[in-house]
Amino acid sequence: MSNFGNGEGQEEFPILCETCLGPNPYIRMTRERGGKACKICDRPFTVYRWQPGSNARFKKTELCITCAKMKNVCQTCVLDLQYGLPVQVRDSVLEEHERMSTPISDVNREFMIESIEREMANGGAHASGLLTGELSHFGAGYGKAPSAAAHKALEGLRKKEPYYQRNRAHICSFFVKGTCNRGKNCPYRHEMPVTGELSQQNIRDRYIGQNDPVARKLMNRAEEKAKVGLSPPEDPTITTLWIGGIEAKMSEEDIRSKFMPYGAMTLRLVPTKNCAFVTYATRQGAENAARNLAGKLIVDGVHLRMSWGKRSNTGSSAGAGASLGPATVPGSAAPVPYPGAAAPAMPPPGSGPMLYPSQDPKQLAAKLPVG
Repeated sequence: MSNFGNGEGQEEFPILCETCLGPNPYIRMTRERGGKACKICDRPFTVYRWQPGSNARFKKTELCITCAKMKNVCQTCVLDLQYGLPVQVRDSVLEEHERMSTPISDVNREFMIESIEREMANGGAHASGLLTGELSHFGAGYGKAPSAAAHKALEGLRKKEPYYQRNRAHICSFFVKGTCNRGKNCPYRHEMPVTGELSQQNIRDRYIGQNDPVARKLMNRAEEKAKVGLSPPEDPTITTLWIGGIEAKMSEEDIRSKFMPYGAMTLRLVPTKNCAFVTYATRQGAENAARNLAGKLIVDGVHLRMSWGKRSNTGSSAGAGASLGPATVPGSAAPVPYPGAAAPAMPPPGSGPMLYPSQDPKQLAAKLPVG
């Protein structure tokens, strides 16, 4: 890549996400140098135009390559290249030192873009990092690599597969008016347009990371999912919370300190399953902890999962995925029941060893030989 000055780079290929590129890598593109002004810096740049599928609409680049590298976003949909999320969602999860704010003022924005272009043209750290892959997945000038906790949170929000439905054809305006006579031969969609805030999207707001309706929808969906997952169970006797994703580096005191402010509690770690159980003395304390820590529980930089415990068949409260069974006292063949369970009847002295029901032929209705 070279000649980044004057707002028009002589790049060989645009920066696109997998969704905008389409399922077929062998596509035709038209290239027009200086064909349009960038939606962010208002400078002319090379515009690419292509069709990502047989039934898809034609798409084109909306940002110059420098602005796309600054935020590590696609030149067309302005979504993050690694996670496919809006900038507002990504920045809300990242730490302050991991993100890069975009100047609102035209003068400051122009100065920043010129500085980055000059560094790229001179073969600076950003340019060499982009060509050799030594930098993180973020583009030139965009902070540092995300922490492990931020990466895990963003992975949970992203789509696992490309969302090619976003490339569908535009809605037929004649169909909306009721005058389209092409029928099935019409290359546009015969659907009514969707109204609401999602129809009022702005590329500049999405790039800066503010007032983005798509970002608000994703964040609201994540919050609702967390609330539903931690809604109090109907059984009022359940006061146990299950904590998952615990790592060996975490100490018991670090985990306990997160839950102590909400009431008297006991903590039981299960290292073999990387989980723990927090049991509160009162139901109110458990509800307060679940309400305040849902989706926000971070220990040693790691996001931990949380859910309510479940009532087992024996009447005790256990966490999600826990497997509780009767314990056995060493040196004894008889199982030790849980508190409140009836003790097994002991055989009279001299009658031989005690047998479990599955070992006693009489309990299985077997016919014993006579004589």
